[in-house]
Amino acid sequence: MSATGTGTDTRRHVVVVGAGIAGLAAAHRLLERGARVTVLEASGRVGGKLLPGEIAGVRVDLGAESMLARRPEAVGLARDVGLGDRLTPPATATASLWTRGALRPMPKGHVMGVPGTAAALSGVLSDEGLARIERDADLPPTETGEDVAVGEYVAARLGREVVDRLVEPLLGGVYAGDAYRISMRSAVPQLFEAARGHTSLTEAVRSLQAKAAGSGQSGPVFMGVEGGVGSLPLAVADSVRARGGEIHTRAPVEELRREAAGGWRVRAGERLLHADAVVVAAPAPVAARLLAPESPAAAADLAAVEYASMALITLAYRRADTALPAGSGFLVPPVDGRTVKASTFASQKWGWIADENPDVVVLRTSVGRYGETEILQRTDAELTDVSRHDLRAATGLDATPLETRVTRWTDGLPQYPVGHHARVARIREHIAKLPGLAVCGAPYDGVGIPACIASAYAAVDRLDGDESAVRELTAHPVQSLHGGAGE
Repeated sequence: MSATGTGTDTRRHVVVVGAGIAGLAAAHRLLERGARVTVLEASGRVGGKLLPGEIAGVRVDLGAESMLARRPEAVGLARDVGLGDRLTPPATATASLWTRGALRPMPKGHVMGVPGTAAALSGVLSDEGLARIERDADLPPTETGEDVAVGEYVAARLGREVVDRLVEPLLGGVYAGDAYRISMRSAVPQLFEAARGHTSLTEAVRSLQAKAAGSGQSGPVFMGVEGGVGSLPLAVADSVRARGGEIHTRAPVEELRREAAGGWRVRAGERLLHADAVVVAAPAPVAARLLAPESPAAAADLAAVEYASMALITLAYRRADTALPAGSGFLVPPVDGRTVKASTFASQKWGWIADENPDVVVLRTSVGRYGETEILQRTDAELTDVSRHDLRAATGLDATPLETRVTRWTDGLPQYPVGHHARVARIREHIAKLPGLAVCGAPYDGVGIPACIASAYAAVDRLDGDESAVRELTAHPVQSLHGGAGE
């Protein structure tokens, strides 16, 4: 089979490679702008890391479960595709830390675990750790340079205990990464900029808090979707099809080449498509393979992007058998040596889950961080057992679940090490030399849902000759915040 841009349809034909939320958002925006769109997805479904599911008769998310609402992209797209009346904030945003042998209330007054005052971490840190924070005001400035690891910088200013007990579990919930490797400039850009303008780190945090307080922002920080965030890509895909866009699953792209007469040739199995432009919204290794013939330099940088793998264990219990602590769940600092890194009390966090079956309680745990391979080689039964063991130790829950589900996300989260911003800038510099080509998605400007959508919109703008959004994202990535335990 083949598809071409010839015939009576004179609209610009754009091929989108990848049907995760970034690729679907790009397709949606392209159709709004009058293009003819074909989406090619290698797997058998759309949605990428957003995956709806069911357990014990209750709808749940088996991937990401919430999205940052303080940026407009994700909630705006949800409203555009008819999900406005299903947007819902968490029923509770009060999480805990399981550390030093107890569940402790998640501190307030911090930015991704970095406090504005030592008192903000009282109850979580030791007396020695709190005293170390107080020294920050007396230390000489610590240079950030062009970039620095979050953990390295915070430890130098406030001590390792802040990093190990709070920054590490919060960042781990977003990136499944190592705080001592993660780029401050790319992962916590607001804090990076504030730190460069202040002598002390706690002063920088207080300046961010004052700015937020004066911004007049109100409403929930995070938002979910009744029925699960996994329904968002399905609704976007329906909208794309309704507008005349084509979406082909089980259609892995094998070749992407420029054509002598202009435009691009895209080969996916028996399909040969001729496109005026292409948006590559695929994971970095796939993008590297496809771009290697036309931009070996961009491909080399993409091939260097590392990924972390993780697994989510979803468990359903009889409500009569459970007595969970209040709140949305808990995070676990790696320094405490537990296997589970977080747990979400889904039925307490999302009212719609509790409403669908009041007699069932749903929990999620997550395991796996960057560099951990042994844990993900365990069987589903072993991962379930270790989750139950840690849940029992943390909460006292000792009941037998009604049903369990294990969802593995192999190479699911791109890592943002020191220098990531420079790598992204180089990739885009090389891509800019190829007319009619753009890239977007989690490997570039942030791993959260709004970040991926913003990246997609910037890619579409680039195809239209507007580089401003791409430049803005490259200079100021979208911070991906932690939406409570288990994100």
